[in-house]
Amino acid sequence: MAHTLIIGAGVVGASLAHELAARGDQVTIVATHPNGGVASAASFGWLNASYYLSEAHYHLRHEGLAAHRRLTERLPGLPTTWPGCLWFEATGDAQEETATGLSALGYKVECLTKRDIAARLPALGPMPETALFFPEEGAADPADLARALIAASGAKVIHATVQSLTEAQGKATGALTDSGPILADRVVIAAGTGTAGLLRPLGYELPMLKRPGLTIATNPQPPICPVILATPVQEVRQDAEGRLIAPAAADHQSDTAEALGSFPVVVNATLTRLRTLFPGHEIHFARQAMALRPVPQDGLPVAGPGPIPGLWIAVMHSGATLAPVVAELLAAEIHEEAESPLLQDFRPARFA
Repeated sequence: MAHTLIIGAGVVGASLAHELAARGDQVTIVATHPNGGVASAASFGWLNASYYLSEAHYHLRHEGLAAHRRLTERLPGLPTTWPGCLWFEATGDAQEETATGLSALGYKVECLTKRDIAARLPALGPMPETALFFPEEGAADPADLARALIAASGAKVIHATVQSLTEAQGKATGALTDSGPILADRVVIAAGTGTAGLLRPLGYELPMLKRPGLTIATNPQPPICPVILATPVQEVRQDAEGRLIAPAAADHQSDTAEALGSFPVVVNATLTRLRTLFPGHEIHFARQAMALRPVPQDGLPVAGPGPIPGLWIAVMHSGATLAPVVAELLAAEIHEEAESPLLQDFRPARFA
């Protein structure tokens, strides 16, 4: 039985733990933070392929949705739902181009009129003339999902800070932590923004963007948002407890801001937008989660073998959508079952 050490307890590391344990590995997870991670806990949790940066990226994200469904079949009770997304972040010709482009790729797209929108979302205040509906899209709290996958994997979890990777004869052998060394047959780094620092002593630079993220939750509301809603001013969904979950950035997936601004100002602006979307409701701040999102320099995921044998890398945004499929594909490659064409454009070697 091979022993795999995974660095990181967010949704990417947890998904890998689940897949590798299912293939018979003895899995140990080491993480500084509690199970669920930091970036995963601050994620909006929108599972989609309507946002993509290249055709290869689209296909990986689309397969990510299928991988989430496979997970829910294997593990009933996961915190994953499929309400679909009502989208009008673009209007007019740009909206038509989005619908045409996605349809050409095989994505399911429904074109809605103002009447259709009002029927699906009667609580919405500013009603657009048209919108798109993406029925394949879903939502999950990635931190909750991570905790469920770690529990299902049976992995041993060690809460410690990794100081460095260890190697012998040019091969990864584990990690040195502030609690002592951990030996393993192979190592997978799924440490988000901490990945670059662990790789640097090996002479490998993984360029990362600075992308702070803030997600807020409101007080519970009646059922006013039965879909994931993506508007020009705000993205929002409603969780099982009735709380509105909203990223502070209006278009958080393509947000390029390197700073958030004053916390009270940002939160109040987000609440104002939510109150405009759902007038007549007492919408107040309840809690927040903030983290640096793990975004490689080109915005695309990094998944594959590291700079030395026995070392693997998995870092990406959005981990919420991609974690299960990347875990499936990397686990197969780690076990020498197959190299996945879906990952060919996303190898770490592109930054070498």
